[in-house]
Amino acid sequence: MNELPDRRSRDRVVATWLLVCCGLVFAMVVLGGVTRLTGSGLSMAEWRPIMGTLPPLSDTEWQRVFEIYKQTPEFQKVNSHMDVHGFKGIFWLEYLHRLLGRLLGLAFMLPLVYFVARKYISLRQLPWYVLMFALGGLQAVIGKIMVASGQVDAPQVSHYRLTAHLSAAFLVFALMFWRAQSLLHGPPGDTPHPWHSRTLALTVLIAVTIVSGGFVAGLDAGLIYNTFPKMGDHWIPPGLLALEPAWRNAFDNLTTVQFDHRLLALTTFALIAVYWFRARSAELPRSARAGANALLVVALLQVVLGVLTVLHAVPTTLAVSHQANALLLLTATLYLLHALRRG
Repeated sequence: MNELPDRRSRDRVVATWLLVCCGLVFAMVVLGGVTRLTGSGLSMAEWRPIMGTLPPLSDTEWQRVFEIYKQTPEFQKVNSHMDVHGFKGIFWLEYLHRLLGRLLGLAFMLPLVYFVARKYISLRQLPWYVLMFALGGLQAVIGKIMVASGQVDAPQVSHYRLTAHLSAAFLVFALMFWRAQSLLHGPPGDTPHPWHSRTLALTVLIAVTIVSGGFVAGLDAGLIYNTFPKMGDHWIPPGLLALEPAWRNAFDNLTTVQFDHRLLALTTFALIAVYWFRARSAELPRSARAGANALLVVALLQVVLGVLTVLHAVPTTLAVSHQANALLLLTATLYLLHALRRG
């Protein structure tokens, strides 16, 4: 019988697998952004999680799928000029997005079964991995519900469901990345570094800013004011409280949603800059100091990408880069947070 590698070696193998899965989630976020921005997300009107793995393979099958699409509000109100060849252009992006989701599920589930069977993952640790898989499945279900919301009356998905779909992906990524760090560097200690609490607060603020960005994306709110630093001719634009009751403005008012995201983003960057400046003279572990430097660089890049995205009226390349860099920003703060727990 083959002898098991030592615990340290097994942990590195499992951590590598989790980081590969993180890379796949990152690719899913990027491809999902491209799909949304190119108007491809509603092209697959059928939901076939198992049998839908293969794309249409014949002209007859393409025409059948196109006929289904022609019954949707998006075709009738937006793409009525489209023929089957134009339909293929938007279909492939959504198909690849769903295919990558299936591959990610297999890339997680099959190695998980192997690692449990080979005792690389103990039964005591298994609930965390089951939670990751369950959240991944929930994210897929939210995606299905999100797409369905754009195939009823109006050819636009619910911005609430889109934000939930994006947030679930970020949460799955965070859990896998955190667990990988624990396997590589040891689990968090009982006594965190004194800077841990302020870093946790900064992490929460970054998460809130990312969620607010989901509402901007879901409402296409980035298209209404394409100036910076002012919004049009105003520092504080009119109409921030145009909806009743007042709380709806934070979620449904395009002007307010963009204003809130700008305010959150600039506040987050300012606090990160202050955090980095003070960290230079603080007694931090070497890994935490490297994490603080990375956090500042990624945060600066995020602000630049956000400003350019607004100024150029949300081009696909810049908008997708902004969304992808948000995940890198979360990665940097999670690494820093874990390093301070180890400290």
